[in-house]
Amino acid sequence: MTIDVARARAETPGCSETLHFNNAGAGLMPQPVLSAIKDHYDLEARRGGYEAADLEEVRCERVYDATAALIGCASNEVAIVENATRAWDMAFYAVPIKAGDRILTARAEYVSNYLAFLQVAQRTGAKVEVVPSDETGQFDVAALRRMMDKRVKLISVTHIPTNGGLVNPIEEIGRVAREAGVLYLVDACQSAGQMPLDVDRIGCDMLSATGRKFLRGPRATGFLCVRQSVLPRLEPPFVDLHAATWTAANRYEWRTDARRFENWETNYATKIGLGVAIDYALGWGLEAIQQRTFALAATLRERLAAVRGVRVHDLGRVQCGIVTFTMAGHEPADLKAALRAQHINVSTTQLEFARLDMEARGLTGLVRASPHYYNTDEEVERFVRAIEALAQR
Repeated sequence: MTIDVARARAETPGCSETLHFNNAGAGLMPQPVLSAIKDHYDLEARRGGYEAADLEEVRCERVYDATAALIGCASNEVAIVENATRAWDMAFYAVPIKAGDRILTARAEYVSNYLAFLQVAQRTGAKVEVVPSDETGQFDVAALRRMMDKRVKLISVTHIPTNGGLVNPIEEIGRVAREAGVLYLVDACQSAGQMPLDVDRIGCDMLSATGRKFLRGPRATGFLCVRQSVLPRLEPPFVDLHAATWTAANRYEWRTDARRFENWETNYATKIGLGVAIDYALGWGLEAIQQRTFALAATLRERLAAVRGVRVHDLGRVQCGIVTFTMAGHEPADLKAALRAQHINVSTTQLEFARLDMEARGLTGLVRASPHYYNTDEEVERFVRAIEALAQR
C-alpha cells in the first residue's frame, strides 16, 4: 500500500499553516477526528451530557473494537483512560510487588515510568534493575536472559523511547518473559499509530499507549490492553462503581474485563475522537504508515548529519520516525524557538526525561524532529535549509 499524501494533507487542516515535525509530541488531528469531537460537544450542549452519551452509545463503544483491531487483542481486553500515563500506572500499580522482588527495565526508560519504579521500590523493598543496552544502543536481550531468576516479577520496557529513533526489540523480550512466566508491560506511547502492533506477537501481558501522538487523536486520551489470562493476577490501584459492583455491605466484585482499569467519569467527545482516529489510521494501513514515516525520517537523518555543526544522536538496529540531534553552539530550546518563528514545529527532550540513557551518552538536551506520513519530501528539504541557516548564525 502507498499513502495518498495529497489526500492526507487535504484532510489535515494544520498542514496549511505549519510544517509539523512534532508528531512525537502531538500529531495534527485530521478533519474527521476534529469533526467528531466538535459534533459531540455540540450534542452535549443541546441535549445534555448524560443524554448525549446515551444517544451516541454505538460511537462511544466503537473505540474498543477499533483499539482491539489496532493491536490484535479482544475488545474486552481494552480499557480507555485519560492518558497514557494513567494507562501505564493502572497496569503497573496493579502488579503485586513485595520486598526482594525484582523489576527489570531498559536504560532508555521514560521518566514517569522510572519514577513509579522508584516509588514502589521505596515502599516495598523491591529492586529496580536496568538491563544494559547492546552495542547498537537497543535493549540487550541476551543480557536480559542472564539476569532472569525467580525473583523477577515484572519486565517493563518502552518500545520507542522519548529521546531518539531507537526501536527496542519487544518481541524478543516477550519470548524471554513467556518462557519465564513473568509479567511483561510495554509502553507503546510512541509506536502506536507509527507502526503495526500485535500483542500476540509481542507476547506482552499489558500494553499502554496515547491517542495524541502518531495516532493523531485528541489530547488526554489513552488506552490500556490487559490480556484476559492475567486479569485474576492484577488488582487495580483505584476502584469505583464502574470498575466494580458493590455486592453486599462489606463486599464488592471486580468487573471481569479490562474496564476494571477505567473509572466512571470520562470525556465522551474525546473518547469518540480517539475511536475515529484509530479507524482513520487503520484506513491508511499501519504498514504503509510505517514505511512512509520511517523513510521520511531516514532521509531527514541523512540530510541533517551532513550539516556542519549538527550531530544526529539516534540509536538502534531499527530506527523510527523520531530524529534527534544537537547543533554546536546552540541550545535545543533556542533552536526550537527559532524554528517556531518560521512556523516549523519540533520539540526538545531534556536530561531528566530519560536520565540514565542521556547521562550515559553525555547529553543534556536534544532537538526532536518527528515527521509523519502526511509530511512531504519538500518539507524535509525546507526543514534542513532552515537548520543550515541557523547553523551559520
